[in-house]
Amino acid sequence: MNKLKTRFPDHFLWGASSSAFQIEGGWDEGGKGPTVADINSFKRSHLQADSKVASDFFHHWKEDIALMKEMGLNIYRFSIAWARIIPDGDGEINQAGIDFYNDVINCLLDNGIQPFITLYHFDLPYALVEKYNGWESRECVNAFERYAKICFETFGDRVTYWQVHNEQNLMVRVDERVNITAEDSWEADRQRAQMDYHMFLAHALAVKACHSIIPKGKIGPAVSSTCTYPESNRPEDVWAARLNDWFKTDYCLDMHYYGCYPGYYMRYLEERNIVPVMMPEDEEILKGAKMDFIALNYYRTLCVRYLPADDAHPVGERAFPINQVDFDQYGYFHHLKNEHLASSEYGAQIDPLGLRTVLNNYYQKYHLPLIVTENGLGTADTLTEDGKVHDDYRIDYLRAHILACSQAIEDGVEMLGYSPWTFMDLLSSHEGFKKRYGFIYVNRDDHDLKDMSRIKKDSFYWYRRVIETNGEEL
Repeated sequence: MNKLKTRFPDHFLWGASSSAFQIEGGWDEGGKGPTVADINSFKRSHLQADSKVASDFFHHWKEDIALMKEMGLNIYRFSIAWARIIPDGDGEINQAGIDFYNDVINCLLDNGIQPFITLYHFDLPYALVEKYNGWESRECVNAFERYAKICFETFGDRVTYWQVHNEQNLMVRVDERVNITAEDSWEADRQRAQMDYHMFLAHALAVKACHSIIPKGKIGPAVSSTCTYPESNRPEDVWAARLNDWFKTDYCLDMHYYGCYPGYYMRYLEERNIVPVMMPEDEEILKGAKMDFIALNYYRTLCVRYLPADDAHPVGERAFPINQVDFDQYGYFHHLKNEHLASSEYGAQIDPLGLRTVLNNYYQKYHLPLIVTENGLGTADTLTEDGKVHDDYRIDYLRAHILACSQAIEDGVEMLGYSPWTFMDLLSSHEGFKKRYGFIYVNRDDHDLKDMSRIKKDSFYWYRRVIETNGEEL
């Protein structure tokens, strides 16, 4: 047994995570309406699995929660599908959806597992896109506030921990996830800035509602964390690395914490002439919403050099040499590979020390408790002829990152828990079931459902022991 020195507080929350559209299936059952995530997944149905069945948690939830209990989870972080509660986003409440989540929550509690609920994980009801162009309209903010209050009033007697949006700072970078279809890049970024602002407003309203409706409720955001290294020690490269973190993540946390955009981000909005429309009453809402913790999702670190602007590319203009998530920005930063790190099969550069870094950065800046709500290795797994999955590579990855959490705690960081991605294999947005993250193997391929059986991987038994020993045995 590896006797790495670790230290975790009593009552540390060991969990695992998922999201509704990636795990539930039953996409049009029980009165649920279509979502942006559904529609996006259907565009790739000919290439990979979509959200229609996913991991079929909708029909297997009792069996799956029994496995969570067997693994020893303290918490299960999952999302509620807004369109299962309100199929068209802002109309009639769907009692069948309420009943489903009541059953799941009650079963979790009966098995000694705390529900940790995300209200919005990339799956905006598609009707709100058709009616309002989604988050571009304040009507979407009003609809979300109503939805959040319904959830707090319905489930808040049993649920303490809540997340508002999952990875708003990443979601808004990806046109498809917020349903931006404008071909003109300036118009797309104008819509993006307005949508981002409205999500901030919705977040603040949800935080206020939670504290009003659930006296002991704890609520916060889940951000996609960013740790960026400079290519060199040139001052311009060091500054570029800081700007990349600020533009990708820190501006979002600042908005949640302080209720206003930091100066560098407002300068960017003004440079691009895309400052969102704000109402006078918004300032009080944004500044009065005090989050109780910060949840962070962590998978990799980044590396950049300074990217100068020129006549063809003015300051602030964005470019996408890799993907929409890791955009370049003229006058700011250009991404490149860090030669000192190994990469996963899908290109994420593996860096446990980066997790220790961001935990320290966020705690030193905001002094709020932290919880990791996503962290994991997505790769192909092999089911052996005797029905086993030997995923030592996943164990190695998680062990190194749990050790980084322990080191951050020793640095003085207050951590609530660790809830990796994910409890069981589920739908990956762009790789279907080829890219697996789970402790449980779901026996299906992209276009062959097979028997959908659940098979415990080696990492299942390893993580169970980690939980049993409160992280002492890694």
